[in-house]
Parts: sequence; structure tokens; C-alpha cells
Amino acid sequence: MDYIIGIITDLAQQSAFSELTYKNLIMIVVACFFLYLAIARDYEPLLLVPIAFGMLLVNLFPGIMAPPTTDTYGNHQAGGLLYYFYLGDEWGIFPSLIFMGVGAMTDFGPLIANPKSFLLGAAAQFGVFGAYLLAVLFGFTDGAAASIGIIGGADGPTSIYLAALLAPELLGPIAVAAYSYMSLVPIIQPPIMRALTTEEERKIKMKQLRTVSKREKILFPIIVTIVVVLILPTTAPLIGMLMLGNLFRESGVVPQLTETASNALMYIIVILLGISVGGTTSAEAFLTFDTLKIVILGLVAFMFGTASGVIMAKIMNKFTKEPINPLIGSAGVSAVPMAARVSQKVGSEADPTNFLLMHAMGPNVSGVIGTAVAAGVFLAIFGV
Repeated sequence: MDYIIGIITDLAQQSAFSELTYKNLIMIVVACFFLYLAIARDYEPLLLVPIAFGMLLVNLFPGIMAPPTTDTYGNHQAGGLLYYFYLGDEWGIFPSLIFMGVGAMTDFGPLIANPKSFLLGAAAQFGVFGAYLLAVLFGFTDGAAASIGIIGGADGPTSIYLAALLAPELLGPIAVAAYSYMSLVPIIQPPIMRALTTEEERKIKMKQLRTVSKREKILFPIIVTIVVVLILPTTAPLIGMLMLGNLFRESGVVPQLTETASNALMYIIVILLGISVGGTTSAEAFLTFDTLKIVILGLVAFMFGTASGVIMAKIMNKFTKEPINPLIGSAGVSAVPMAARVSQKVGSEADPTNFLLMHAMGPNVSGVIGTAVAAGVFLAIFGV
């Protein structure tokens, strides 16, 4: 009987119940809530499902994120499964490969057809740098403030890439905030867009974009890579992979690579990146006052980025012959293609015959490049 009781006691001590705290319970509830948003409400399910499940796992069994150890006798103990997945985030591998997949799915034609879109994508980065300054005032270090500010670009992989390099201790809250705001684009942006524009401005119809040649589309990723990386070498991992994926697509000679990069490889990396990011959201790391500040600053960054793009379009209207609908400026945040669809939706509410989607895609894809450049600037200044 003592033997049986001993076995039962030993099993009980090894169960998750023995180390479960009220903070873990809170995080388990949060994880289930995120799963509900992803599955029932369709909020960024591709990433929110693995992130939320990683959050669930690490708060049930923290050892799944434990690093490898060596005891005093030299015996090596392997780390937890998610720890090895997380190395792909920490080393910048997964976010860069995500960018390659994004490039393979992106048509830069609208941006090439209307180069002025670059200015709108650049303007949206004011939210990034404004939030950085606010984060410094809130007491964050320069690296942490930069990682928080990049949330304003509404680009999850870039947020993860920068946080893993400059503020790994904040990776979980930053990633969750970034993807949460990306999923809330249709809710956050429209009120800001309407507040900053008149009905007459929202009804502005833009001239149809010219047809972009195949040669232009092939040269674009090559030229952008050369110019941007020469000026800012720290952007090479993100810009390089983004443009390589796009070159796969536009060259037309490697359909197998295009298909792999934009589908199979992309989704494999999404799973690994999502669940490993979720694994960083342990109760001890996530339930802090800093997390609340990150959520607030991320929202401010995103709102500033949206407003900056709209205001820039209004300013450009004073100097350009062809009118620009200011609504497309909000697409300068790089939530592709959701932000462009929001521009179309708000524009069609003012005039159902107005089609802004392709025009909005220019600043939208420009925002992807702009956010990567902003991350490169922060890395050049604060990176080791």
C-alpha cells in the first residue's frame, strides 16, 4: 500500500497542478480567449492560433521553453521543444523566411506605376518613430523602445525580428500586440480616416494606373535590394528575402520556388514562428506593467502611422497635378492587403463607384519596405 501511495504521490508532484499559479491560470484564460478570437471571430487565425496554443502550452508546462542545461557532473539535459523552435526567432531566421514568402505573394506593380506611393509608405513610419520617443519617455531602453515602436508599422514578422535582436525579454508582448492590432485594422483605422478627411476628399477619384511591364517588375526587386542594402546594410536579411521572393514571382522562370516560398514553406514557418512566440508568453514574462505599456504604445504607434499617411496624402494634393484620395495614405502601414481593403471600403461608403484598392496597394506594399527600413535604422543605431 505504501508503495502505491508513493507512486500516486510522485505522479501528483510531477503533474502541472503542483506548480500551477493563479498567474498561469490567467494566462490560460487569455490563451483560450485568443483562440476564440482566431477561430470564432476570424482575427488573424493563421498566426493567432499557433501563438495562442504556444501560450497555452508554456503556462501549463514551463519546461517546454526551458534552455538546455549541464549539471555539476557534466551530464547534458536537453531543452524544451519550443526552446529550439524559438532559436529560429532569436537568430532572425523565421521572420526573414516569412518575408520571402510575402515577397513571392506580392505584386509591386501598383507601387512601380505610381512611385509617389513611396512617400505615403514612408509617412506611415512616423508612427514608428513617434512611438519610439514615447516609449523612451515611458522608461524603456532604446532597444526596447525601438522594438515597441515598430508595432506601428503593422508588420508582425518585422516586430518579431527586431524584438528578438534588441529586446528578447519583451518578444511575447510585442508579438501579441503587433498581431492583435493587425487583426483590428478594420476597426481602428476607419474612424481615424473619417476624422481627418472631408466627404469631398473621400470621393476623390484617381486616374487609372498605367500598365507595368514585366521588365520593370523584374528589375524592381534587384534595384531596391542594391540601393537599400548599400545605404543601410542592416536591412539585408528582411529586404533581401522580401525581394528574393518577389524575384521568384516576377522572373517567371522558377514557378516551383515561387509556389514553395508562398505556400508550403511559408505555412511551415508560420507554424514554427507562431508557436515559439507563444512560448515566450509565460505568466512571469507577460503579466507585468510593461505589457500594459506595450499594448498602449502599440496602439498609439498604429494610430499615428495611419494618421501620418492620410495627412501626407493631403499635403501631396497641394503640390501634385493628379488628385490623390487621402484614404489611400492610411494603407501606408504594412498590413497587406487588409489596410488597402479598408481604404477601398471607406472610399466606397462615400462613393460606391470609387475603386481605390489598386491605388491603395501602392502605399501598402511600400509600407512593407518602409517598416523593414525603419527596423534597419534601429538596428544600425542600437544593434550590437
